[in-house]
Amino acid sequence: MSRPDLKALESPARYRKVDPDNFYQLLVDFPAQLRQAVEIARKFNWSNTGFRPANIIVAGLGGSAIGADLARSFLLGELNIPFHVIRHYTLPAFVGPQTLFFASSYSGNTEETLAAFDEARKKQAAVICITTGGKLAFRATGLPVITVPSGYPPRAALGFSFVPLVLILGKAGLIRDFSEEILSLADFLAEEIKKWEREVPPKKNEPKRLAAVLFGKIPLVYAGSDFLEPVAVRWKGQICENAKQPAFCNFFPEFNHNELVGFGVLKHLTGKLTAVFLEDKDDHPRVLARMKIVEDIFKKKKVPVLKFSSKGEIVLERMFYLILLGDFASYYLAILNGVNPKPVEVIDYLKGRLEKI
Repeated sequence: MSRPDLKALESPARYRKVDPDNFYQLLVDFPAQLRQAVEIARKFNWSNTGFRPANIIVAGLGGSAIGADLARSFLLGELNIPFHVIRHYTLPAFVGPQTLFFASSYSGNTEETLAAFDEARKKQAAVICITTGGKLAFRATGLPVITVPSGYPPRAALGFSFVPLVLILGKAGLIRDFSEEILSLADFLAEEIKKWEREVPPKKNEPKRLAAVLFGKIPLVYAGSDFLEPVAVRWKGQICENAKQPAFCNFFPEFNHNELVGFGVLKHLTGKLTAVFLEDKDDHPRVLARMKIVEDIFKKKKVPVLKFSSKGEIVLERMFYLILLGDFASYYLAILNGVNPKPVEVIDYLKGRLEKI
């Protein structure tokens, strides 16, 4: 594999050619999306104020599910009832009238989510939908529906899948109101994004440098299993969808009990793997110890290790700082790969084939 041409990351002509849909602007505008999502959630009227659910279920896939993953992890210390994210056609047996069920489908046409929605209705769960429209909005006539702006790739609508979910749980009296913290988060991210914009050269632009290191490699993203677990999932997904390059993720300490053994025979993969460790100041002390030991093991196996620490005072800032860092790196990796970051043609092909079955 040849070395990446870093001049490509400083060429306006290259950006216009590879990113004709200006996917980049969606990344830059993410703080504004957070603010808009807060306003949408504030306008939602929670009429079922006396309802106290025994559990929370969010059904969704891909970009419509990652916001729920982030909410679940973020609220680990806030919620005192179970919170599950379902990426499937069917629901657990415990779902029933005491379940608060969210159907999250940006397009409104995700077949797995529609099937789960239908089952939730049959089980008499309390249902709320988050969507732009589609079949889900049609089926949800008479039910609470949060309509979010259309025109985004689902993975670029993270604010619209995360913010309403968190703020509605506040309206339901299950957690405190995080509106002001989310608005503060938007301001925090707006300042960080200035350092990552296209005009900032690689020597001062961390996502550009990261993209150059990941060029032609298979990234293995690892994080602790608390707040950063879904962040690692987001990194994997963004590298795959934006840069059209395979990536994988796992979590400490679980991967120490199985996947780590798979690094025993690497002669056919030498020079092709790069590990990325995502770290947070609240990582469990034993996880930090494991990270150091695994780093030593990887170095002996000639697997480079890149380490990125979260930044910010509050948990929301630290989570989304790393999310946006990964988002921008995946975008610049797409530019280096010479692939349009917006379309996901193989997913469209898959869905087309499924419609004929």
